[in-house]
Amino acid sequence: MHGTEGTTPLAPGSEVTVRLVKHPRPDVRYPATVIHDDGIRITVQAPWAGPPSRDFGFVRFERGDVFTEHYWRDRWYSVKEVRAGDGTLKGWYCDVTRPAAVVGGILVVQDLDLDLWLPADRSTALRLDEDEFLASGIEQRDPAAAARARAALDELEKHSGDGFAALLAP
Repeated sequence: MHGTEGTTPLAPGSEVTVRLVKHPRPDVRYPATVIHDDGIRITVQAPWAGPPSRDFGFVRFERGDVFTEHYWRDRWYSVKEVRAGDGTLKGWYCDVTRPAAVVGGILVVQDLDLDLWLPADRSTALRLDEDEFLASGIEQRDPAAAARARAALDELEKHSGDGFAALLAP
């Protein structure tokens, strides 16, 4: 993102649409409330935007879950804290992405298919969707981006032991 639009902070309390670009699959769009934006890190909060319930095997997301999502304009990942409707921490879902940008008032993030799940007890960080990453062809199409994506996944795993506290500190 070049120019000033992508770096102008979003106002806390304002509504923003999050657009996860999942090429070649359809984009995912959902409304969120801006919690914080310092020009580098954007934090939004949103209810679970998927089907009423989705069981991934290692966690179940369901209606009433609340996601506090942290995006960076200069990092290749996002960290999403997931809580049940009663406030119980379920864990953290992390997406490897290109750096976030705000375009036309929409928070746009290009998903690169690599993910990491860390349960609330921090027992085991699970690397996810490496098969999708390989199938995407990014390593052939854009080897530099593929290398950045793998480095981002390694960085997320390194920070998982403290529940991402170092990454999420103000």
